[in-house]
Amino acid sequence: MDVEDLREALGAGTPAYRARQIYEAVYQRRVESFEEITGLPKAERAALAERFSLSGPEVVSRYDSADGTRRYLLGLDDGKTVEAVFMPEFHRDTLCISTQVGCPVDCKFCLTALMGLERNLTAGEIVGQVLTLARDNGLWADERRINIVMMGQGEPLLNLAAVLKATRILSDPKGLGISEKRITVSTSGITARVLELGVAEVRPRLAISLNASTQEQREAIMPITKKWNLEDLLAACKVYPLRPWEKLTFEYVLLKGVNDTDADARRVAGLLGNLNCKVNLIALNPGPGIPFETPDAERVLAFQARLKRSFPTFIRKPRGLDIYAACGQLKRMETLVELS
Repeated sequence: MDVEDLREALGAGTPAYRARQIYEAVYQRRVESFEEITGLPKAERAALAERFSLSGPEVVSRYDSADGTRRYLLGLDDGKTVEAVFMPEFHRDTLCISTQVGCPVDCKFCLTALMGLERNLTAGEIVGQVLTLARDNGLWADERRINIVMMGQGEPLLNLAAVLKATRILSDPKGLGISEKRITVSTSGITARVLELGVAEVRPRLAISLNASTQEQREAIMPITKKWNLEDLLAACKVYPLRPWEKLTFEYVLLKGVNDTDADARRVAGLLGNLNCKVNLIALNPGPGIPFETPDAERVLAFQARLKRSFPTFIRKPRGLDIYAACGQLKRMETLVELS
């Protein structure tokens, strides 16, 4: 709930400032029970506890990687589970969170796609993942830089209303206090929703999964693009209202012998050359049931070298490969299989 939701839930007989007190206690101070909101009268705390719950996603399982990454299997109130990942770094911490249970986008290189879609997450369940991981790892936005990436399970733009509401709570200085500049949403390219996101008053950064250099190639590995084609997507990117500090981010998963040639790199440079953007390259993170291979490091570096002539291009270092926590690997794996 945001402040307006709380005011409505508390009812007309409750002073308006009570909603703000509860909101700040829940999101800014991260209380876990109404009893901890000592600014409220004791009787009112008891009444609230009878009517409402402050419970969030429950940690069902936690897997720790050799590189410090942690993958969480989180239980929701209806018994479903979703995944989130904590990635510590020297100067910041990154939380990768989910926006749907499963995913409807059938990307052929992604383990999450094998799950299909079970349902959308609520704004509370999206924010709840952040609260759960922050508590478990002792994270506070005013003490250390926190990045949020909505790149876990799901296609965020197919749950846009909840994503935007969650972003407002996450970025509110009276909420969790994580700047919009530190929140990124990744999409397979739902063109109409890209334009809708662009006009939102409070919104995360936009990252687009490109993964191919032609429409035909993209359809083969991302079938949803038969509906949301590359030409329309790039047209939307050209008119997307970037803020002064912002670039578009394109993500490109490299598949050995499929989309990683020099010709592919030249075509990608041509497609994106007129956009204010940067590119993150991701060498395929393998998994059971995925019919592709990871390209050699030399091929990845050659692809990067070609793109760097046109725009900033980075190679994303995989995190948590040994616990199935890397990009494209979230499939609620409870039995870990050694990767070859």
